[in-house]
Amino acid sequence: MSQQQYPQPQQPGWGNPQQPGYGAPPPPQPPKKSKTGKILGFGCLGVVALFVLIGIISAAAGGGGSTKSHDAAGAKSAATAPKEKKAAAGDKTGDKAKTGAAEDDKAKKTAVFKVWGTAPGGVDITYGSDSDTRQGHFKSGTFQATLPVTKGALYFNVMGQLNGGGDINCSVTIDGKTKKGHASGGYNICDAQLNAGLLGGWD
Repeated sequence: MSQQQYPQPQQPGWGNPQQPGYGAPPPPQPPKKSKTGKILGFGCLGVVALFVLIGIISAAAGGGGSTKSHDAAGAKSAATAPKEKKAAAGDKTGDKAKTGAAEDDKAKKTAVFKVWGTAPGGVDITYGSDSDTRQGHFKSGTFQATLPVTKGALYFNVMGQLNGGGDINCSVTIDGKTKKGHASGGYNICDAQLNAGLLGGWD
């Protein structure tokens, strides 16, 4: 008798390529996050925050101090400003007074022109400064005229020319300083002149 063969039951996972976990490589695992990176990140942020906090505190402290110093400086300047203004006003007043006095002195100064003597035919007279010339005439006795001493004048003079015979004298005087001249006979000319000096006087 022939023995009947029965099919052997297949063991699960053998010879079946479609069964998971057998013959196929395992799927890749996701990378693990590094705890060190987190720690370093939080550490850097902490250092930056610390620096920012220190900067804010120092700025607040410095700003307060500068405000106080500015306030103190402003108070001092406000306190001294009236005194300085008064001093400046006093200086200006003094300067104006000095200038006014000097101008008054100059205004009071005059040039005095004289011609005297005898001249039967008369005397033609010219007097004044380099910027102001006047005319006059006389026959006998004394001729006299005055002009203010103007600023910037270079000289003051007087000239008298005889018309024929005669004998005359002439002079010009400024601030006590006098120059004189003389002429006689014919058509001679008497001439006297004061020149402005370098230091403001007359000679």
